[in-house]
Amino acid sequence: MKLCTASETISFIRGLEEKAAAFYESLAGRFPAKKDIFLGFANENVKYVKQVRMAYQSVITDAIEGCFAFDLNPDDFAFETDLPPDASLAQAAAKALEVEDAILSCYSKGAEQSGALLADVPRNFKMIVKKRQNRLEVLRSMK
Repeated sequence: MKLCTASETISFIRGLEEKAAAFYESLAGRFPAKKDIFLGFANENVKYVKQVRMAYQSVITDAIEGCFAFDLNPDDFAFETDLPPDASLAQAAAKALEVEDAILSCYSKGAEQSGALLADVPRNFKMIVKKRQNRLEVLRSMK
């Protein structure tokens, strides 16, 4: 099923962020030395959902929602968070980078596709992409 409307896309992104947040919370429990970093990522994910939802709610109208601002395939952004019980921090970081790549790709493509119809939503998508770049460096340093 393609994501076409802003509502569908925002709901899908919320699911990605919630899944990633749960993953980071589990990593915080598995790697106590990095607990603060992983819990910080999880908290940021929750903030990003709120940020996008607020941008969406502040500008959306039935007329815009009736227009199809997106053409995203959810399968393009799917990720798994399963790790073996004995996974190392480097393996966890590599998995986290896969998660981040999928989410960043979703935000980037969504911003690109909706820019002409929804000014605030793609602007927030781009801001989130920029904020998440620092996260990539932190994760790469764990490998």
